[in-house]
Amino acid sequence: YKGYRVTQVMNITDVDDKTIQKATDEKTSLGEVTDRFIGAFFEDMKRLGVHEADHYPRATEHIPDMESLVQSLKSKDFTYESHGSIYFRIAKFPSYGKLTRLRPEALRSTGRGDSDSYDKQDVRDFALWKAAKPGEPAWETGIGRGRPGWHLECSAMSMRYLGETFDIHTGGVDNVFPHHENEIAQSEASTGKPFVRYWLHCAHLLVEGEKMSKSLGNFFTLRDLLAKGKDPMAIRYLLLSQHYRKPLNFTFEGLDWAAGNLQRLRDFRRRISDKACGSGGDPVLLKAFQSIRNAFVSALDDDLNTSVALAAVFEMVREGNAACDQNRLGMEEKEEIELFLSGFQDVFGLLEAGREEKLLEPGLASLIEERTRARGQGDFARADAIRMELDGKGIIIEDTQGGVRWKRKR
Repeated sequence: YKGYRVTQVMNITDVDDKTIQKATDEKTSLGEVTDRFIGAFFEDMKRLGVHEADHYPRATEHIPDMESLVQSLKSKDFTYESHGSIYFRIAKFPSYGKLTRLRPEALRSTGRGDSDSYDKQDVRDFALWKAAKPGEPAWETGIGRGRPGWHLECSAMSMRYLGETFDIHTGGVDNVFPHHENEIAQSEASTGKPFVRYWLHCAHLLVEGEKMSKSLGNFFTLRDLLAKGKDPMAIRYLLLSQHYRKPLNFTFEGLDWAAGNLQRLRDFRRRISDKACGSGGDPVLLKAFQSIRNAFVSALDDDLNTSVALAAVFEMVREGNAACDQNRLGMEEKEEIELFLSGFQDVFGLLEAGREEKLLEPGLASLIEERTRARGQGDFARADAIRMELDGKGIIIEDTQGGVRWKRKR
């Protein structure tokens, strides 16, 4: 929107303790589990109107990059080995803790880096490479047979596509420590350069004032809400209505509020589009509209303050509707509002035509899931048969690097 060329990378962690455990519990392959969820994720992002990133690197496809990073750290004496695992030596990196502004000596291990904490020289150290264990996926590499640690994956893939120093790194507040601290340490220890210029951390989503939890019964997926007939763009609006660094309390009343506001915006855009205007103008009104547009941009310049930006949007709605009611809207003022709405759409993506596309019927969604399982099991004949069946029902299936995607025939 501001004129910069943006390259976005969203890494896919398709091997970690949780995915391995799920594959073990389901008595299936790791790839079948991850492909299923990756496909579902991309379907959900499409329904929410989220633009695709430029790259979706998978951890399992970048093992050589991770090996190279470990070799670099090893050559600089930032690592040590214990029982086949390779650990990062935090004591060798004196600026550790600078993201969280914590002193290294005050930090304690969270245990997430490697459960075998007794193998470490220092409890603060974390695993770069985990030794192979029976029943777990493992790779033969120059640093031993095993699999990467979670922290290593993210540094290796981000630097592969964005370089040794890049501009913006995002994540949840729960990633700040130890994950992002560890990313900084291993990356800067290897390159000797700043890793990231700006960090953007999202606060957690709450439901009815409490953190989402299956045990509390307040856990909703996007598909749960869509099954209740909720507009995906209203869900998008609600998620954008709060500043990303502040917790958002999800309620169904809040979602209804978002749907009402979204309808006001749609109605306003339609009214302005249909409004017949004369050639005469109102310089005072034009200046007021330009001031609102400037306020919108200033809010977003201030750490993406979407809540204040939306306030500017509805100020434009009020002023624009009043001008229409009073027949004060000239062609120049109409063009200013349309320019504003175009900019709003570029940033928020809430008004684009066709975004309300009907979701897949349950039977078709089940067929897509069955096809994904068949491919994971190597039953390509069954997978092709399902593809043909879906094609006959007007659904086109695409197998991409980011997973399975579908679209309707036009």
